[in-house]
Amino acid sequence: MFLRFFALLGLLAAFTYAQTANQAVRIRTNLGDIEVQLLTNSAPRTVENFLRYVNRKAYDNSVFHRSVRNFIVQAGGFQATLPNLPAIPQDPPVVNEYRESNVRGTVAMAKLGDNPNSATNQFFFNLSDSNASNLNNQNGGFTVFGRIVDSASLAVMDRIAAVPVPSPGPLPSPFNEIPLQNFSGSLTAANLVIIQSIALVGAVPPPTITTGGLQTAGAFGGFQTAAPGSYLEIFGTNLTDTTTDWSEAFTNGVAPTSLGGVSVTVGGQRAFVAFVSPTQVNVQVPATVSINQTLPVVLTSRGQVAPAFQMNIRRVFGGLLAPAQFKVGDRQFVYASKGNTGTIVANGTFAGLPATPASPGETLIFYGTGFGDMSPFNIPIAGQAPTTLGRLQFPVTFKIGGIDAQVTFGGVVPPFVGLYQFNVVVPPDAPSGDLPLEVIQNDQPIAQTLFLPVRR
Repeated sequence: MFLRFFALLGLLAAFTYAQTANQAVRIRTNLGDIEVQLLTNSAPRTVENFLRYVNRKAYDNSVFHRSVRNFIVQAGGFQATLPNLPAIPQDPPVVNEYRESNVRGTVAMAKLGDNPNSATNQFFFNLSDSNASNLNNQNGGFTVFGRIVDSASLAVMDRIAAVPVPSPGPLPSPFNEIPLQNFSGSLTAANLVIIQSIALVGAVPPPTITTGGLQTAGAFGGFQTAAPGSYLEIFGTNLTDTTTDWSEAFTNGVAPTSLGGVSVTVGGQRAFVAFVSPTQVNVQVPATVSINQTLPVVLTSRGQVAPAFQMNIRRVFGGLLAPAQFKVGDRQFVYASKGNTGTIVANGTFAGLPATPASPGETLIFYGTGFGDMSPFNIPIAGQAPTTLGRLQFPVTFKIGGIDAQVTFGGVVPPFVGLYQFNVVVPPDAPSGDLPLEVIQNDQPIAQTLFLPVRR
């Protein structure tokens, strides 16, 4: 009898969580609306707890009572009724379910400082990626249960965070960090930042990756095999609602692992997100992933997880920069520049470029990805720019027209993240023509078939 009873409870719980899966809420404030995707898969009990307050309208006409610049804005605990701002009645606390990182645009539960399982009704918006490591490791980690779904909602969050916090303020703790609009010394309801209502809305469409929509960067070969530090391209629909890159998202020199509500894991490790758009996401494989095996690549957007795709990961799997516009007929030409002038090597058939072939004896510069670790080993190949030159742990050899070419340098260079540079001298006895370029590492040729124009 008892076994059946507990089995029934389990089924009811599963049904409850299934009903709340893939749901979003609209938080209507007096500064604009914020739409939040609820992360039922990551924090089912926390979402259920939050929706109990929502369904009985406990958060309607409540106040943002705490704001800390570049950190959080907090709400959910108090009604927006002066002069006392009375507390919202609390349900029993919910068990901590920390799984998701407290990055910018996520919503997490507040709790007591000495009890990870003490969250009730208060929640906060994370304003910056820079605080994630602290919040993820403090007091058992703060449970993220939602994620802002679009750039318009993020703008409202930032608008709330920009409201001044008077110092000293008109109210004692816990309102000593309360944001107040147009405050001039006499507190009125017009000064408060208010949650007018929270209500369920239609679900955000899930991200979809197209068949064959995962490869290494197309300009470097577009392979189904990668290496630590390789750049990946993911193609699909509804991948996010914004278009942005990581240029303004580095924190203390480290690249972001979440951008525009998108994160990607490779073999369970967070990749560095370089670019996001509704139809394409570019990421860099972490340097510490497992090698010589096939790993799942999983994209999460606005709290929803796309089906995993598989990528073969090797210790090295290099590709040279060879953009599509350098393909003429059935020949793919490599991108190379002349070391003394920076002139792009071309044979006169590349759109928009004059004929400037390489000459025997001159040094050319090539660029690549996926060529592996540096020596010394601590020079980064993923997630941050090196501060000094690094040389390949596994050197490469170049042949131009079947003739060995001298490689004077091969490795990563500042200020580029995971981009390899090769300085190569064209053999003095190289003939004229569009010559085959061979690149070999660890006794294996790279997978590209490339050509280089040379004129004596």
